[in-house]
Amino acid sequence: MSRKVVFLWICLTCVLTAVCAQEKSSLQQRAEAEQQSGKGNSARALWIRAFEDYVAKGNTGQGVECGVKAAALYHNESHYQEAFDLLRNIDHAISADKAQRPTDIAAWRYKVVRERMAMYLKMHRSVPAQEQLDIMERHATASADESLRNDLLYHKAIFYYTFGQDAKGNAIFREMATKLTAEKEYAKVDEVYKTLIANGRKSGSANMVAQAYSGYIAWKDSTAAIKAADERRALQEQIDAGQASIAEKENTLASRQRLIASLFTVLAALAIALAVGVLVLLRFIVLTRKQKRLIRRANENIALKAKFISNISQQLSPTLNKLDARQPEVKALQDFSEHIQTLSALEATATENVPLQDTPLQPFCQAIVEPLRDSVKPGVSIKMDVPAMSAKINRDYVSHILTHLLSNAIDFTPEGGNIHLDFKKRGPHKQQFMVANTGSTIAKERREDVFKPFLEVRDLTTGDGLGLPICRRMAEKMNGELSIDPEFTKGTRFVLNLQL
Repeated sequence: MSRKVVFLWICLTCVLTAVCAQEKSSLQQRAEAEQQSGKGNSARALWIRAFEDYVAKGNTGQGVECGVKAAALYHNESHYQEAFDLLRNIDHAISADKAQRPTDIAAWRYKVVRERMAMYLKMHRSVPAQEQLDIMERHATASADESLRNDLLYHKAIFYYTFGQDAKGNAIFREMATKLTAEKEYAKVDEVYKTLIANGRKSGSANMVAQAYSGYIAWKDSTAAIKAADERRALQEQIDAGQASIAEKENTLASRQRLIASLFTVLAALAIALAVGVLVLLRFIVLTRKQKRLIRRANENIALKAKFISNISQQLSPTLNKLDARQPEVKALQDFSEHIQTLSALEATATENVPLQDTPLQPFCQAIVEPLRDSVKPGVSIKMDVPAMSAKINRDYVSHILTHLLSNAIDFTPEGGNIHLDFKKRGPHKQQFMVANTGSTIAKERREDVFKPFLEVRDLTTGDGLGLPICRRMAEKMNGELSIDPEFTKGTRFVLNLQL
């Protein structure tokens, strides 16, 4: 049987036990009816049958209640042996129930022992009655039930009065009365005194009646003032609560009046703001339309300028190609012209998507790195950390970008330094190439400027400054971004983020 099935079975058993504990069986109901009718013998037999029925069904608590009532009927008729035998059977039933809490078992045993003590009191046997009283005290403590502790005090008082120990009986009853009075259980104290007086009369103990009646009168006198003070306090609390409620309602009414006035003020302000907002919106619409026209014209001008610059570069190319490319100045002009044409083409097609191919990354990156190893400075190592996986990229653009970044890293890495090419999968739709080199870092204020073309007049033989702007435009056309990692402090690290 699985743990889940065992757990469900235990829960079902607990629920059924709880339901049974709350409902009286037909035997118990018949026993109660017979006892109320004064039919002791038939009531006793039904109580015993109810006890046995409850125990057989695992409802030991209610079984103990029924068994103790049957034992009480036995000893009321002086059938002590039968009563003791039945109480012993009840003890066996309690011992056989291993599934109950220790506090419940202690409460059940308390009731059984209390019945034994009552029989010893009736037989006027002080020593066994004292023994049962001591056992009752242990069970009352173990049960953690305050009502049983109060019941214990009551039976202690009866014990002391029965055997002529009036001083102890008075002390116990004062303790009980003080405790219940402190808890404002006046009705319970009154009931206890009246029960004690009735028991004294029933048993013919004039001493118990006198002691109980004397204590009862003294208690009534002492609590009259306390009850009156409690009543006055309760009445004053009602008055204070009523006054507080009135004050709260007045404050609520005043607050609502202020709120209504504030709402009217806000509505007026909103009406004014709405009118102003309509005017501003109309003006904004007019300005937006004007700005759209200006932006459209600016874009057209930019496209025309890019086309114009590209046309100039293309016209210069045939002439430059006739010059001696071995001269640094000529080679610089040829590269500058080619870069201008590439940048212009990228600008003109900025909104067009580029195709992506599923590419095995390790051989792709090795094909980029290997041709560059011969150009590094002495002691410089190029390391590659690329997983054996495939990714969708535009091979031409990514190859151009990584080649340019690695070439720059080779130029700026001092002897003995390191260059790294890494690839990271940052999510289901995000991937990242990183090129890092040791050495000097790029100043914070220049990190964006390196991606902007034509910011300064340069000696073209030392570079035209268009390499990184071209790389960024390529990254943007792949729905990506090229940037400098601001958290890398051991040199410079470029990050190419690609969003699929």
